[in-house]
Amino acid sequence: MKSIVGIVAALALGAAAAVAQSVDEQIAERLGAPDSVCMQGDECAAAAPAATASAGGGTRSGEEVYNGACGTCHAAGVAGAPKFGDAAAWSSRIAKGMETLYSNAINGINAMPAKGLCADCSDEEIQAAVDYMAENSQ
Repeated sequence: MKSIVGIVAALALGAAAAVAQSVDEQIAERLGAPDSVCMQGDECAAAAPAATASAGGGTRSGEEVYNGACGTCHAAGVAGAPKFGDAAAWSSRIAKGMETLYSNAINGINAMPAKGLCADCSDEEIQAAVDYMAENSQ
């Protein structure tokens, strides 16, 4: 019996480590090298919004922003982020009102940086992502 418990424990730890490593890798990929950052005023900044906008060249949907930026933390609950689809985790946040959720997402709160580090996201795109997460987490 002890060997079965040990095997199950080892498998669980291995799975947890694989998820943590995957999240760490995703975060590192999103952060990128410092020399790859394009700042406002740089030549590369003029082309950046067009390259990151949706296929139609306009504003990205909440789902697109979530999949491109928010999901890195909200899919796994990194650093206390409420998990996508977790009604219990979202209920108290939604109860504070959508304006509070928008403000927290745009300006940052606790471990979440402003706009979740989506520097090329407009406030409207962040609000759409918040709407998408809230609607799918009730």
